[in-house]
Amino acid sequence: MTVTPVKHSPEKKCIMGAIITGLDLNNISNEELESLREAVHHYEYVVIKGQQNLDPVKHWELVTRLDPEAPQVHGHGTVKEFAARGGLLSKRVVHGLPAAPNVRLIGKGYQGDDHYGIKNHTAAGSSNSYHRYPPSDEAFAAGNTQFQRWHIDAPLYDREPPHFTALRAVKVPKGDPVTVNWDDGSGLSMKANPGETAFVSTTQLYELLSDEEKMLAENSWVEYAPFPYMWIENCKGRPNGLGLETEGLEHKMEVMPEWDLEKIKRYPMVWMRPNGKKALQVHGIAVRKMFLKATPTSEVKVIDDVAEIRKLLHSWQERIIRPEYVFMGPHEEGDVQMWDNWSVFHTAVDYPDAYGSRSMHQANLGASDAPVGPVPIPVL
Repeated sequence: MTVTPVKHSPEKKCIMGAIITGLDLNNISNEELESLREAVHHYEYVVIKGQQNLDPVKHWELVTRLDPEAPQVHGHGTVKEFAARGGLLSKRVVHGLPAAPNVRLIGKGYQGDDHYGIKNHTAAGSSNSYHRYPPSDEAFAAGNTQFQRWHIDAPLYDREPPHFTALRAVKVPKGDPVTVNWDDGSGLSMKANPGETAFVSTTQLYELLSDEEKMLAENSWVEYAPFPYMWIENCKGRPNGLGLETEGLEHKMEVMPEWDLEKIKRYPMVWMRPNGKKALQVHGIAVRKMFLKATPTSEVKVIDDVAEIRKLLHSWQERIIRPEYVFMGPHEEGDVQMWDNWSVFHTAVDYPDAYGSRSMHQANLGASDAPVGPVPIPVL
């Protein structure tokens, strides 16, 4: 097993990424597993080469062995649970592989007559239709696109966020790079290969805060909505993929399904990582309340106005959503991408149908522990 850091081009400020060779995920030893865990924590994102023959059962075993005390189910629950409560996320049909139902088939286009036991399925990809202001049909056909939705893989209700996600490329689209436009008035854009996933480090984002902002973030926390993706299922995304347009389209709490107060998630804004570093990890689209403390001794300021919540989060998080910090995950068919889901934001990037189908196998499971911050959340 060899781990080689990614060499970024001179204009880049990325700190993440490594290439792993010499590893067979069908037969990974306990020692290799621990080395892989350390590599993902250190580099935040790795691509494991040459996994064309990965058995879906072994794919699922990989993530369960990394957190054996966790509930043995996908982070978003069973396919049936996801379809019923997935809201915004479940607008596209997701299938579990018959041999390993917690390994999910995601992608775009026709998946073949028989894809690992899934028959004649055409996948709906992560489309720009999620945005309030998507590119025109003509611009999109010419290769102009947007970041779809910056996020962490997390249910944010009932289950804890997965530590890791493992995404295997079975089939990738082919063609010239597409142009990802911010379309937010900034004039920013960058190139990406069709079908690539974009990543940013929220560890690096934390370091972009001022000392005063770090203190505020470290002493503050957020509360996520019950069934958060149902709550926002009618909302539309911003052009740069970060957050939502605030248009009052969130569901009223009184029309939401009955929820359990004990399953509501409150997480710190800053998450402590195993290596002692700090990540600013807030999934802004799903935050319903924010509890701000400027200093350890300040009074708590409770904010439940989503416009005000999003304004603060966007002002911080947009600092990392820039071409010099965005890392396009380099992968080929057969590669497995893995990332530290507690210190990374990622997003799909839509591409024109002419580039061909995309087939990916994704696995994660809700963690056995909850994120903790540098300052414990007080009991109010």
